[in-house]
Amino acid sequence: MALTFDDLLRRARALPRGGRRAILGIAGSPGAGKSTLAQRLVGELNGSGEPWVAHVPMDGFHLADAELERLGRRDRKGAPDTFDAAGYAALLRRLREADENDEAGEVVYAPCFERELEQPLAGAVPVPPAARLVITEGNYLLLGTGAWARVRPLLDEVWFCAADEERRVGRLIARHERFGKSHEEAVAWVERSDERNAELVEATRDRADVVVPVEELT
Repeated sequence: MALTFDDLLRRARALPRGGRRAILGIAGSPGAGKSTLAQRLVGELNGSGEPWVAHVPMDGFHLADAELERLGRRDRKGAPDTFDAAGYAALLRRLREADENDEAGEVVYAPCFERELEQPLAGAVPVPPAARLVITEGNYLLLGTGAWARVRPLLDEVWFCAADEERRVGRLIARHERFGKSHEEAVAWVERSDERNAELVEATRDRADVVVPVEELT
């Protein structure tokens, strides 16, 4: 039986247990549709009522271009070592340990990645104490090396977005063009950087709890 979006909604709703906050990770290669799936889940689960689901993208932990220049990594932005993986893991731990019943419970602020600027922005995503489910998404949630290895144990489940390769690459090229690259520059960046990262991400698929065929969801 094919996996449906309603199946995913039921699975996500069941994650918070006993009032404890749960964290759902959505992993996948660049352009696989992780953000689209996360945003759709958040919208459907929250509905028109009081929000109880928050969206915290991993991309907010991109290193700034100035730091990438200093490190000599600007030409491969998006690779695992161009993120603050330890900072991301620390935020996930803070989110996990927050307790809605704690009278001192405070809003936790997470960074986001502003695509118009191509830069991270601190304190852009509020996660209130009432958020019982946090959905986080990014390429490297299942990576087992370096500080990335701290991430998987902090997630209740991880779903892996499996996309049609031709469509995924096409979306990547279109995204780069939309944010200022020429077609030739976009293709070159995808072939040189994004696809190298995609191979690394694809190798982590077997660590996921669920593989989601995003193009086939109904």
